[in-house]
Amino acid sequence: MAKTAQGAMYRGSVHDFPDFDPNQDAEALYTAMKGFGSDKESILELITSRSNQQRQEISQSYKSLYGKDLIADLKYELTGKFERLIVNLMRPLAYCDAKEIKDAISGIGTDEKCLIEILASRTNEQMHQLVAAYKDAYERDLESDIIGDTSGHFQKMLVVLLQGTRENDDVVSEDLVQQDVQDLYEAGELKWGTDEAQFIYILGNRSKQHLRLVFDEYLKTTGKPIEASIRGELSGDFEKLMLAVVKCIRSTPEYFAERLFKAMKGLGTRDNTLIRIMVSRSELDMLDIREIFRTKYEKSLYSMIKNDTSGEYKKALLKLCGGDDDAAGQFFPEAAQVAYQMWELSAVARVELRGTVCAARDFNPDADAKALRKAMKGIGTDEATIIDIITHRSNAQRQQIRQTFKSHFGRDLMADLKSELSGDLARLILGLMMPPAHYDAKQLKKAMEGAGTDEKALIEILATRTNAEIRAINEAYKEDYHTSLEEALSSDTSGHFRRILISLATGNREEGGENRDQAREDAQVAAEILEIADTPSGDKTSLETRFMTVLCTRSYPHLRRVFQEFIKMTNYDIEHVIKKEMSGDVKDAFVAIVQSVKNKPLFFADKLYKSMKGAGTDEKTLTRVMVSRSEVDLFNVRREFIEKYDKSLHQTIESDTSGDFLKALLALCGGED
Repeated sequence: MAKTAQGAMYRGSVHDFPDFDPNQDAEALYTAMKGFGSDKESILELITSRSNQQRQEISQSYKSLYGKDLIADLKYELTGKFERLIVNLMRPLAYCDAKEIKDAISGIGTDEKCLIEILASRTNEQMHQLVAAYKDAYERDLESDIIGDTSGHFQKMLVVLLQGTRENDDVVSEDLVQQDVQDLYEAGELKWGTDEAQFIYILGNRSKQHLRLVFDEYLKTTGKPIEASIRGELSGDFEKLMLAVVKCIRSTPEYFAERLFKAMKGLGTRDNTLIRIMVSRSELDMLDIREIFRTKYEKSLYSMIKNDTSGEYKKALLKLCGGDDDAAGQFFPEAAQVAYQMWELSAVARVELRGTVCAARDFNPDADAKALRKAMKGIGTDEATIIDIITHRSNAQRQQIRQTFKSHFGRDLMADLKSELSGDLARLILGLMMPPAHYDAKQLKKAMEGAGTDEKALIEILATRTNAEIRAINEAYKEDYHTSLEEALSSDTSGHFRRILISLATGNREEGGENRDQAREDAQVAAEILEIADTPSGDKTSLETRFMTVLCTRSYPHLRRVFQEFIKMTNYDIEHVIKKEMSGDVKDAFVAIVQSVKNKPLFFADKLYKSMKGAGTDEKTLTRVMVSRSEVDLFNVRREFIEKYDKSLHQTIESDTSGDFLKALLALCGGED
């Protein structure tokens, strides 16, 4: 079994088997593989119930009793993913890592993700054991092989990590923390170009405790998390490696929870990643990984494995997982602290919001108006010219083009575009041509027209716009439809949902900072209405009104503090509790508010991902988000998208749309991350 630090609690899911007898186990495995076919159930039950040290004793006994190599026999009898999992379990952990790295750098191409995962996450001792195991197994020097298969700063950082010389001091020098913060800032944000050597030296050698304080101070000093600076200053595999190192410094179990989720989400399963992590962490921190997975993704690791795999392979993985956290139906205190840290990060980060569309240089509305007229004149339409002009001008510039078009040709540009274009492209281009407030007003109007209401569109717009944007929408709605937005919402919605929307539609959210005393009171209200407070006070109707007031009118900085106080008070993350305790449109509205407060670009990244995942595409949502965020924060949305979904927004749009609609969306997207 993996050793734990003095006084530390064992957090693996696999334990030493009591009353262990290696000879008896060797005999049982021999019997399971003897004759025609093999008893896979017995093999998986036995091997997943023994610690790695015990499996090595079984291997030795098997060779002594039968003169045969157990791993060779297992390879002969088993096949596919199940064989890979069982064989990996039979290897000593260092040799298992060595085999994974050998496979990653053998043949054509390199599996950089595998190299990053192993070398960014292992301790000094594990790294030394890995180097020795590689030498023993392949009679080659691991460092030389990695140098031969990689290059640049990516190679240099891998070599630094491979030394296994990270400092282990528990005592941290405050002066050195401040010096490292300054050095990192000067090496990146303050420098023309980037001094990668400083990033490599500090992130590759300082102790985890020291670096956690460096990350905290870096955020306070610069207003940016270190991850944002890494994404802005570094690129490619080197960027991915450094981000993995930072994640492992912050929380190795959270890093692996994220890797496991990405291995199983979407179509297909990344079985090599799934096997590697389940084997390597089963005797180290699988319980911590499970807890964080359950809180972060609102489902248990057990249930996701169960739904994503099959056969003996599934049974063996579930045994390594060690239990189903959904069965208890509870959140975990340790994982709740991860949520607290996320709110803390959200509370102090000052992220620069950037759109992907900006004002064109040397703008000439006269030339643009003439080019658009030419593109629509005569037989056929030159969609490429229309897309190129409209997606590369700011909204203010588009309004100038409209006016110039009318002055020159006595025609309405919007009407001409509507006549010449059709389908999704027409909706996108016409949306871009409207002033933002009028576009949002139209989207709200369409959401309430005809049979049924598009509640998701109402929520998306009203829960995410600023006070100034909401007030502009109200004016535009009144101007365009000759009724107030409030009257329209009142006639088309009902109950608590209507009250929430009308409150948001007033545009009266407070805009000051946080009030800690008030935040504790507000957190208590939330705990009471969500029925997890120890001592409820006040009638439910009054509490519901107060809770709505908190979420719909308090400032974003104040709400971040409220949500932190809520976790301290209850050990629950408010978003997860709302999802669990509430239902319907009210739940969706409150969740959207919380997500917007936490990280608005991530909220829109999720909307975009959901609009394109699975069978079919929700073009309306895709268009609405791309139009409305293109000059606000679409660059940030792109960054959140690739961070969460491990693929770029550009790639996803490219694989999910087509034709001129695709070309226009990619132009708005602004680049490939």
